[in-house]
Amino acid sequence: MKERKLWFLKQKLNIKFTFIIGIIVVIPVSIIFLILFQNMKNNIISQELSNLKYNMNQNYSVVQKTVDLCNMSTQVFLNYQNLNEFLIKLEDGVEVETSELVAFYKDDIGMLERLVNSNPYLYQIRVYANNNSFSEMMPILYRNERMQQLKWAKEYSSGEWQFDYKDELFSGTVNSSDHTMALVTSIENYERGNIGTIEVAVRMDTIFPEIFQTSDNEWGCFVDKNGKIYSQSEKGKNTWEKLKGDIVYQLEYAKQEETYISTKIAGERVVIGIMPMKELSGYTIRLVSMEERLDNLTRERNLYFSGLTIAFIVLGFFINIIVKALLYRFYKTLSTIRKIQDGDLEARVEHPGTDEMGELGININLMLDTIQRLMEENINRELLMKNSEIRALQNQINAHFIYNVLESIKMMAEIDEKYEISDAVTSLGKLLRYGMKWSTKNVTVGQEIDYIKNYLDLINLRFDYQINLALTIPNIIYAQQIPKMSLQPIVENAIYHGIEELAEDSSIYIKAIIEDSDYVIEITDSGRGMSEEEVEELQKKICGEIDVGGGSGNGIGLKNVQDRIQIAFGMKYGISVVSKLNCYTKVIIKLPITHSEVYKVEETVDC
Repeated sequence: MKERKLWFLKQKLNIKFTFIIGIIVVIPVSIIFLILFQNMKNNIISQELSNLKYNMNQNYSVVQKTVDLCNMSTQVFLNYQNLNEFLIKLEDGVEVETSELVAFYKDDIGMLERLVNSNPYLYQIRVYANNNSFSEMMPILYRNERMQQLKWAKEYSSGEWQFDYKDELFSGTVNSSDHTMALVTSIENYERGNIGTIEVAVRMDTIFPEIFQTSDNEWGCFVDKNGKIYSQSEKGKNTWEKLKGDIVYQLEYAKQEETYISTKIAGERVVIGIMPMKELSGYTIRLVSMEERLDNLTRERNLYFSGLTIAFIVLGFFINIIVKALLYRFYKTLSTIRKIQDGDLEARVEHPGTDEMGELGININLMLDTIQRLMEENINRELLMKNSEIRALQNQINAHFIYNVLESIKMMAEIDEKYEISDAVTSLGKLLRYGMKWSTKNVTVGQEIDYIKNYLDLINLRFDYQINLALTIPNIIYAQQIPKMSLQPIVENAIYHGIEELAEDSSIYIKAIIEDSDYVIEITDSGRGMSEEEVEELQKKICGEIDVGGGSGNGIGLKNVQDRIQIAFGMKYGISVVSKLNCYTKVIIKLPITHSEVYKVEETVDC
């Protein structure tokens, strides 16, 4: 450390200035870049976790619908009387006439087949009778010996799911499935016991596409209640497929609840989602590798730092040139002083200038003139005075040197820094632009809804809890005209007079209903609600039956909205309020349809 300090002290003034300025610039900029790239890394992981959560919830919705469909289909078959009677005849060995077989096949089997074909999620529904001597009625009714060809036939339990088996009955057909899952249920008769078995089958690779469409960067599996893992990887070369046992073991603690985490497995950064599926008595795991995206970010970071290093070197070179230019007269003065030290009393500081350095040069020149004059007067005295003058000169030079160093530091330029604009400021900017633009009195419902979304984005920054916005609006309503700032005051009232007192996660529901040539917008909050007396008083204030004064909380906002709607569209339109104490408040706005074209947005949005 001492050696570095000595090295620094030995350097020229321009090198010291360049080094100090470089340090002042390099350290903050490097820290900012490191923080920026760390935030980018965290944002990538956070975004991937959000995408993973969305995809797994979408897949779970499909699973729930499929399970419900299979359960309903099973109940239809179990409760179909003609099928049960036919199975009883087969169980009892009763010989069925040909005409009855034809009629049963045409009417009952045909109807059941149409039921199966009408549901695209269903692969097959098969009924296996406890009889091997009757003519099978494809694709519904089969002999028991057919069922025995399936791998689950000997060990199945009624009402439970069988997973990932190959359809061995018609494996050569075009639509046969290599990955099948089925709800298998025994058909029971009170007198005869088991008379058959129902297999309601779906394609497992359709219900769980994430399991059968894996890659080096993505992998998924389903784990049943017995801990058996169902997954697939092409040729078994997927890294995660080889580690599936360890992965499932490490995530055993989280199988009871929906979980999303970022962790490292086999040295790779991954995001993992666990989705319990109680309908199937198991859970799914979805793994996405972040290594490639993070490697790209690392390469980008290294590239930026390489460019930054080159920029710093070039910047240091130019700073050194600028500092030398600023200290040019100082070095000229120093050169003159060195000449004087060498005995050249004729040396003078040329063109000293008018600034502090110029003042120093002028004083040096005057000092030299005085020395020469004194030398001419008295040689002996000059010899005595020379040392004194030189010492005085040295003290003067040191004082001016320190003073000018300080003044030079004051001349350094300030560094201009730029900062990223956050999402919250973006929302605020949109909100302000919307509020300040009054070129027209009316706007579309779609524009008003966008304004409400930006408003809620800012409101949610303020509170510790979340206020969600749920929209159920037909497309045509988004294009309708409405007085500007008609819906936002209602949403604001819902928050400050209904939801804020609860201080917990809440929702605001906006629903639109078409009624002939008019439409109704309902804005409902899950806040504290109002009593019947409060609702009646508020409705009178809105209609103008009771005067409203200034200030918030007295209905003036809703009264203003009511007046603007009636001025724009007539007295038959306006606001009404329905509420239940400690439950909800609903504000109903009736408006006319002004445009017939459809505004292109989704009909149902949940924000």
